[in-house]
Amino acid sequence: MQQYQENSSAIIEILKIYFRGIYEGDVTLLMDKVYYPGTLLFGDVKGQPYFRTLSQYLEGVSNRQSPKDSGKPFKGEIISIEIVNSIAMAKVRVQMYDFNYSELLSFHKLDNRWVIVNKMISDIIS
Repeated sequence: MQQYQENSSAIIEILKIYFRGIYEGDVTLLMDKVYYPGTLLFGDVKGQPYFRTLSQYLEGVSNRQSPKDSGKPFKGEIISIEIVNSIAMAKVRVQMYDFNYSELLSFHKLDNRWVIVNKMISDIIS
């Protein structure tokens, strides 16, 4: 039980960094602390299929106005975390710009550190 708590706490800390990184548009923070270099991103945005490699995604983050600088509301919320040995799945909700994303983030514990290895998103149209 203690190991589950330690892993859960570590994943929550990574998610806090993740939310801060996307809010501030901090690509270096996201690369160094959150994502595994081979991460792939899949989903749909405004009903259209979405696929990006990590480098494509981070290029988009670096070339957009950050949610922080836009002055628009931002909210990152952890819905649930499931952990099985060295893998985990976090369900989160991210509201930014005019989007309301439901996200499924796959984690793997590599070199004693949790990292996101896959990100799936869907823009929930209100």
